[in-house]
Amino acid sequence: MERSMRSDLEIARDYRLEPIGEVAGRFGILDSELLLYGPWKAKVDARAMTARLADRPRGKYIDVTAVTPTPLGEGKTVTTIGLGLALNRIGKKAIITIRQPSMGPVFGVKGGAAGGGHSQVVPMEDFNLHLTGDMHAVSAAHNLLAAWVDSSILLKNPFGLNPEKVTYRRVVDINDRALREIEVGLGGKKNGVPRLTGFDITPASEVMAILGLSRDIFDLRARLGRIIVGEDHEGRPVTAETLECAGAMAAILKDAVNPTVMQTNEGTIAFVHAGPFANIAYGNSSVIADQIATRLADYTVTESGFGADMGFEKLCNIKARASGITPDAAVVVVTVRALKAHCDRFDIKAGKPLDPGLFEKDVAAIDAGLPNLRRHIANVRAHGIPVVVAINRFGNDNEEELAYVRAKALEFGADAAELSEVHGRGGVGGEALALAVVAAAEKGARFQHGYELEDSIENKIRTLATRFYGAAEIELAEAARESIERIEAWGFGNLPICMAKTHLSISHDPTLKGAPEGYLFPVRGVRLAAGAGFVYPLAGDMMLMPGLGSRPALRSIDIDENGQVQGLF
Repeated sequence: MERSMRSDLEIARDYRLEPIGEVAGRFGILDSELLLYGPWKAKVDARAMTARLADRPRGKYIDVTAVTPTPLGEGKTVTTIGLGLALNRIGKKAIITIRQPSMGPVFGVKGGAAGGGHSQVVPMEDFNLHLTGDMHAVSAAHNLLAAWVDSSILLKNPFGLNPEKVTYRRVVDINDRALREIEVGLGGKKNGVPRLTGFDITPASEVMAILGLSRDIFDLRARLGRIIVGEDHEGRPVTAETLECAGAMAAILKDAVNPTVMQTNEGTIAFVHAGPFANIAYGNSSVIADQIATRLADYTVTESGFGADMGFEKLCNIKARASGITPDAAVVVVTVRALKAHCDRFDIKAGKPLDPGLFEKDVAAIDAGLPNLRRHIANVRAHGIPVVVAINRFGNDNEEELAYVRAKALEFGADAAELSEVHGRGGVGGEALALAVVAAAEKGARFQHGYELEDSIENKIRTLATRFYGAAEIELAEAARESIERIEAWGFGNLPICMAKTHLSISHDPTLKGAPEGYLFPVRGVRLAAGAGFVYPLAGDMMLMPGLGSRPALRSIDIDENGQVQGLF
């Protein structure tokens, strides 16, 4: 089916919105559990709902992941939402749990995360802009601690922080490359002690990871206290609890801990909560939202960021350990376009016209890119989870090529492979996919983590690189080795790994397409997120603050004569 020439925003505004209380009520949420933010969105009282639903059995849990995406994205979020719509259409009570988008990509080139076409969370402009303020709360809590670190050093340094060993940076939810490396404390003694630091983007904040991985407000409060901001003069870690700041941070986040509930264009609900990126954080929505959704619904459909080497792996090895909820099946989204991109003959750049060759029949190009699909299917199966491949169909796709990809997916070990037309047709365009997912989930998963926590940090990194990324060996920079030694000496060697690497390749190098093998996987640094509960190595040339391009989306976004947002996708 041809993709509509109308924008996602125009399509979203065609749908008649219902009061969010009515939609939520159909899925078992009580009026007394809703904290309204206007007529179309609300937060849910997580403590009340968790207590009320504690004795209910969990429904099936489905994760949507993908092959390595092109810079344009390949429709993973629209598939997540469309699958939820389709499951409801075939008689299953399904709820969607997804992340809140960062405004950095929204105003940059990536776009929003509300789905698209006829499979959206609405109102999409609310979804993509501010929502209920959680991003700002995370930024405020994070930066309160950063401000107190510098102020306490200036004001007689009662906590003994070594100014040269402060590791805690600031965050902002905008792509601002000018803030990557800065010097603070300039302008005289009253303005602080000068030192080098910088900003990361809010989704990379440890506070964001803590929000997503906490089981409740009390777990969140305890995790905030474990954040390490640097070292004292004896080389011991200094925490937010030591600085007596964790309580104030928790107070800022007391409402953010509650998931936001919104509606889809077909009258189902979606929980929207937390917003960590998958290339620089753990890349999944919140544990709290999953705890609630899986008790309310027959099927909970969630999404992991980027490919099965990124968010899906982190779901299995970080989030599942925090939540105790493991997938019953996984969907790997693929497109003909993405497979051709991985033959390394086409140059795809966001905001630039696509190479016409992508739309010409070229089975050889698909063949060259198919190892990428094979690797992602293998990565899912390595965790003992049934795999369904969703072939996200574009209007100019060739029927023979689509059939070829489907046959190859089955050959590579997928339990099923189905075309998905949820962008153009909504839930009805995903019914075959939904039936396949139900069948796969009923088979039963034999879930296993990708590595044991008792392994050394170095060996856990090596396992990820060699088993899931295709590397021959890892290469640790001296700074990385020193960090590992320090982290293990502090007693944090048994934490899971949250790899910070490019999302544009299974490897560390965005120019390596397909499924590279036999290379050295370089790790230039290793950081500790003690509050979030993981160690994150920095692989390759990975930055934690994106930048704006020459033609970002912000140049097209405005307010029209009716006071409505325009130019938003």
